[in-house]
Amino acid sequence: MVTAALGLSLVLAERAEARKYTSPLDIFGIAAPRPRPVVHSARIPLPRPRPEEAPKASGEAPPEPDGKPPADKPGADKPAEAAAPPEKPVSACRLALTEEIAIAPSIPDIRGPGACGGEDLVRLEAIVLPDKRKVTVKPAAILRCTMASAIADWLRKDMAPLATSLGSTIGELDNFDSFECRGRNRVAGALLSEHGKANALDVRGIKLANGQSIGLTDRTMPREVRERVLHSVCSRFSTVLGPGSDWYHEDHIHLDLAQRRNDYRICQWNVWDPLPQIAPLLPAERPEEAPPREVAAKSETKSETKEGADDEAAEKPAADAGKSQPHKPATKKRR
Repeated sequence: MVTAALGLSLVLAERAEARKYTSPLDIFGIAAPRPRPVVHSARIPLPRPRPEEAPKASGEAPPEPDGKPPADKPGADKPAEAAAPPEKPVSACRLALTEEIAIAPSIPDIRGPGACGGEDLVRLEAIVLPDKRKVTVKPAAILRCTMASAIADWLRKDMAPLATSLGSTIGELDNFDSFECRGRNRVAGALLSEHGKANALDVRGIKLANGQSIGLTDRTMPREVRERVLHSVCSRFSTVLGPGSDWYHEDHIHLDLAQRRNDYRICQWNVWDPLPQIAPLLPAERPEEAPPREVAAKSETKSETKEGADDEAAEKPAADAGKSQPHKPATKKRR
């Protein structure tokens, strides 16, 4: 009985499964209809209508008709823009070099050929003295911030008192050369100059407010003044080159802050003594009682002719002295 029941249940299950699929040979649909599954419709909630008193939305972009994303939004195939690089931190020198010390705006870093250029650069336009007077740097110098700060301290603390002792104030700094991408002394193939690193300044002189000029290599300037300038720059800068160092620095003073082992410094500047005063060789003034120039010229001609005749007469007895003459007794000449 159990076996017969199991067989009957299997036959009924196979027939029920067969009704789900249409026979491939049932072209006219004669077979028994396939039962359809019951579809339960789900109720989708709809948004409530917008009230009339609600404010209108502003800045809403209309939907794209083709379904494309707006241009300002990156698409799937458009990579996002790279983030901006972080700002470079301000150096301690730049924070200390304020407008109360110098007018020196910052400029972008310079990347030149052959390691020329540098970072933390400024354009030194003027130096502000403690009494608020401005010393113009003419022309403006392109320097590293540390070099510009050293120049400002030198003028404010050393040169300003020197100008006061001369009865005036500083008005202008004569800049002969600052940043220049070149080798030392402009020699081809030489090592890179400190000028190429914006770490040097060539100074020819300092002009005072009263019109006087202090030429650092001018021999006519008092030796004491030039020696005072020499001691001040050699105590502040690592390199000082002037007259006597080489013939490249006979008319200006080179200053820089080159870094060397053990803080080695170079100070080569000979303060030459003034040249000796030599009186000019001028002709003496003609006396008033002198005869006219024409008469004097004739008299000079006659005297020259007479001197020539006397010379000939003197030479003739000397020539005849060599000939034999009769012996005469010696006579004593009267004095």
